[in-house]
Amino acid sequence: MRNRVILGPGIGAITGGGMAPELTIPLSIGGVSLAGLLLAEQRQSTSGVWAFKPVAAAAYIWIALAHDATSSAYGVAVLIALLLSWCGDVLLIPKARPAVFRAGILAFLSAHIAFVVAFLVRGVSWWAFLIAVFVLAVPGFAVWRWLAGQVPATLNAAVRFYIVVITVMLAAAIATHVHAPAPIIVLGAALFWVSDLFVARDRFVTPGFVNRLLGLPLYFAAQLLLAISVAIP
Repeated sequence: MRNRVILGPGIGAITGGGMAPELTIPLSIGGVSLAGLLLAEQRQSTSGVWAFKPVAAAAYIWIALAHDATSSAYGVAVLIALLLSWCGDVLLIPKARPAVFRAGILAFLSAHIAFVVAFLVRGVSWWAFLIAVFVLAVPGFAVWRWLAGQVPATLNAAVRFYIVVITVMLAAAIATHVHAPAPIIVLGAALFWVSDLFVARDRFVTPGFVNRLLGLPLYFAAQLLLAISVAIP
């Protein structure tokens, strides 16, 4: 299957003159579910969110499996990360339930750790990793300063640790790209990092539909890119 999929520096996954068959159905389901999810969010329909969000997230697990994710250690780690992300998506649906929200943070935290493991398994340039961590520490600290005072005391430690882990995840993505070029991995990790800013803004700073309107497409684009990355030789 892998030799039928051409992965360029962008988000394309094409065969000959068209989209790979293993992408057509899950991408269609994911796209329709994302549109339904955004409409449900705009209408503040909890039942609509429950109907569409788990399906949208599952579409990218399907894509990873369609690209033989279980045939490599990297693919297995990415698949685990996508499954944990799915759990996080579901756990973040309920509103005003701090215990469930903490469980959602834990699920996504575990997903980011799984992505770090995936990138390490694939191979990294350690000097690039150290430089990336040093550089990304600046925006990471800026994010914490932005959230400081907004995050409830009971979540302070968890959110602080989450920022560290997702920043390390992005640094590891850059480092694996330097080791063996794969722009799709860096772009996916970067979109994930940015999408989490909208989650934080919605939960702790300025709640509103605009956060989900911008953040959800970025998040699912990140999941798509990282799912497709399992096909990279």
